[in-house]
Amino acid sequence: MNKIFTLLLLVLIVASCMEKKEVELRVLQFNIWQEGTKVDNGYNAIIDEIVSTKADLIALSEVRNYDGSNLATRLVASLKEKGFTYYSQKSQDTGILSKYPIVNQEALYPVKDDHGSITKALIDVNGTTIAFYSAHLDYLNCALYLPRGYDGSTWEKLDAPITDLNAIKEANLASKRDDAIRVFIADAKKEEKKGRLIILGGDFNEPSHRDWVNENRNKYDHNGAVIDWHNTIELEKAGYTDTYREIFPNPISHPGFTYPADNPLVDLNKLAWSPEADDRDRIDFIFYKPDVKLELKEVSIHGPNGSVARNKRIVETTQDPFILPLDVWPTDHKAVLAVFNLKKQ
Repeated sequence: MNKIFTLLLLVLIVASCMEKKEVELRVLQFNIWQEGTKVDNGYNAIIDEIVSTKADLIALSEVRNYDGSNLATRLVASLKEKGFTYYSQKSQDTGILSKYPIVNQEALYPVKDDHGSITKALIDVNGTTIAFYSAHLDYLNCALYLPRGYDGSTWEKLDAPITDLNAIKEANLASKRDDAIRVFIADAKKEEKKGRLIILGGDFNEPSHRDWVNENRNKYDHNGAVIDWHNTIELEKAGYTDTYREIFPNPISHPGFTYPADNPLVDLNKLAWSPEADDRDRIDFIFYKPDVKLELKEVSIHGPNGSVARNKRIVETTQDPFILPLDVWPTDHKAVLAVFNLKKQ
């Protein structure tokens, strides 16, 4: 009997040690569309979806703090009412929620004249510090609309699609998106030198060069354009990995569209910015810097499996993995959920 007890005790000790050496880390990128105010019961739906994902780190876009409120305080209190402890600090445009203590937070790229922002937090995950960044990049000069025959700042229909690559790249770089990403790369390099892990989540308002490829040049109103979109290229040059394309490298079978999402509770004219075009794209991302302590396990699209194209609601027939909403979906974007193993060395 004593031998059995001793054996069981050893098993429990080994299991406990293994548990301490590896932690599942669930990261959610979530554009909450003006704090859920565009959808009936949208704020409560944000809370419900956060709970359902079991997310540990959440990068929020479109934080507004309406009427002098503090969204961070509201979210933490609402989640507490449901029995979940999260940490958050007041921010603008972008925000961060964490199940783990926030050591420090700053507006790394502060919002100015509505040209996007990046919020940064240092988060202590059981003794490992993660530099977590939430980005909502400039929505103006949104060059993805040009090949589709729409202006990227006024969304007025053009006389014809613009497919000249130099013109598209020039318009793209007229935005502040590249400025924000340049600031991120420089700051994250410093954090990496301090031994910190780096994760970036955000609504980029710009596609990936891995999605506008030769194989789909005549799909989704690309109109023959194969485009090296600037910011995803710069991130890859700096050593960052796009979680979705790491797991699903084929943009034909797994396009991973995150915008525009079909939201059945919202009128179509509020969902379609280029109503005569198919402007489905993947503009919401989670990037990370590969490290022996951080292993990507899985990634999925969180949200409805429907999209909007040419002013119609359509159901996607791709092979993308979806985590469908519980009930009310609070936004016009789809979210991205990446699951990592965080290992202690």
